[in-house]
Amino acid sequence: MENKNEEPKLKKVVDAADGLSLGISMVVAVLIGVAIGLGLKKVTGATWTLWIGVFIGIGAAVLNVYKAYEKQKRSLDELAHDPRYRNYRTPRTDDEDEDDKY
Repeated sequence: MENKNEEPKLKKVVDAADGLSLGISMVVAVLIGVAIGLGLKKVTGATWTLWIGVFIGIGAAVLNVYKAYEKQKRSLDELAHDPRYRNYRTPRTDDEDEDDKY
């Protein structure tokens, strides 16, 4: 029987590919937005609709970066609360801020 705490065999590979794909996803998001803008321009004939697509693509790219940031922050927060690493924390004392008072 398989242990429930065991990670899948390809989890590290998938996590690495996910990290590398951030740059690619940004480029693809902008390209898809430009394609939407070109489609709108062709349908409507108005040049300014191209810029709507460009802004949609840029917004999607920013959203991808934000999602990657949140995912990384969550994983680091989990690591910070891991009992294996609790003894590496340095306790904060009031002496550290003593220089700021003067």
